[in-house]
Formats: sequence, C-alpha cells, structure tokens
Amino acid sequence: MRKTALITGGAQGIGLGIVDYLVQRGWLIGALDLDTEAVDELGARHGSDSVLALGADVADEEGVAQAFQQFDSWQRGLGEPAGLDLLVNNAGVANPHSGPIESLTLDRWRRWQDGHVTGAFLCARSAVPRLRERKGSIVNIASTRAVQSEPHCEAYAAAKGALLAFTHALAISLGPDIRANVVLPGWIETGPWKKASQRSEPHHRDIDKSQHPVGRIGEPADIAAAVLYLAEAGFVTGQQFAVDGGMTRKMIYAE
Repeated sequence: MRKTALITGGAQGIGLGIVDYLVQRGWLIGALDLDTEAVDELGARHGSDSVLALGADVADEEGVAQAFQQFDSWQRGLGEPAGLDLLVNNAGVANPHSGPIESLTLDRWRRWQDGHVTGAFLCARSAVPRLRERKGSIVNIASTRAVQSEPHCEAYAAAKGALLAFTHALAISLGPDIRANVVLPGWIETGPWKKASQRSEPHHRDIDKSQHPVGRIGEPADIAAAVLYLAEAGFVTGQQFAVDGGMTRKMIYAE
C-alpha cells in the first residue's frame, strides 16, 4: 500500500515543491489547483500513476466534494485501498499585500479568507473520513506573517493567523486518530516552481541572504521536508513550525 496525500495549491510554488518531494519518495498524490494552465503542466510533469492533477476552487463546496470523489475513483483504479495519509492545505492568494485597509473592499478581503481559511475547512471536512481510515494527518501551510507583519497585509495576515487557530482546534477535536500541525514558511523562493509562462530565475543579494541565520533564501523543498516530517511524526500534533531560516529570531535594526 502506497502512502497517499492530497495537496491544495499543488500545481505551483510551495505546493508543487511538496508534490515533487513526495512523489520522489513513492507517494501517490492528488493535487488541486485553481490555475488550469498550471494543472495541465503538472499532469505532464508526473505520470498519472503517481499524480492526479485536478482543476478545482477550494473555496467552492461542490467543487471540493467532486475533487475528492475523483481522487477516490483514481485511487481505486490504481488498485489502492481507500483512505488518505495526508492532507496539505496550501491553497490561497499568494500575494500578501492587500493595500491600505481604508481602501480594501469586502470582496477583496473575502478572496484571502475564502482561499486560505474556507478552503482549508472544506478540504479538511472532506478529508477527515478518509484520514481516519489510515490514521493520517493534516498539515496546514500558514506563514510567518501570521506572527509578524509589514504594512498593508491585513487580509493575508488575518487568513494565515486563522490557520494557526484552526490547526490546534483540529488537533484536539480529531485526536487521537488524526493529527494536525501547521508550517509557517518564511521567505521561500518560488520563481523556478511557477508555471512556464511566469517562471523566473532568482537573483538574491547578499543582504537578502544575510537576513537569514542559515545564510540563504528558502526553497519549496525546505517546506516539503517539514511536511514529510509532520506526516510521519506520530507524537506531534497541534504544533506550529516556523521554517524560515531563523529569520524571525533575528533582531534587525535600521542602520
């Protein structure tokens, strides 16, 4: 029986990095993403015997239910037993900047909340019966912006902060059968992991690297390694893991 995971926002950026990382280790992956162009590229990147790439809006109740049903059918078609080992809630508006709050419309505010928080709720709700089959776990992807800020990021910070509370609530409600943890990425370079039309090569300054005690900018594989650890760490639940190269622990003063 192969390990199975469903990853939202899985066709680009951190999500794609997690998909690649787990596939390399023999996992079966269902990947949901709103960007159909990126979904098509993901399908071509990995064979259908390893990855099911689905176009889906995680904030749409019916769309999420249909995606899980498609995942079930695909799993059966591969001769794999029912159930899910891991749900990674990674989807949501990636841009943290929502502008001055006095000009932030309710519709735009809801885009951040729906993508990150409502999507995590809908996917967790659908995943729970499947996770119970295998005593699996949930890993939510928040951000260090849930605990620190720069100006004009209220919508993003609020959404990511909500995921922290959602995670510890899940851990208490779903234990001992299902564990739930949350990863807080810091500065993660995603340029090479975007769809082809938006892909870019990173160019980081020495000052960018020196802000991190580890001396470099993060990559999606850094987050994926933390996700895999949490998927396997049977005595860890309800916890927050900052994966940021130590940046949030460094005091930075203007010169």
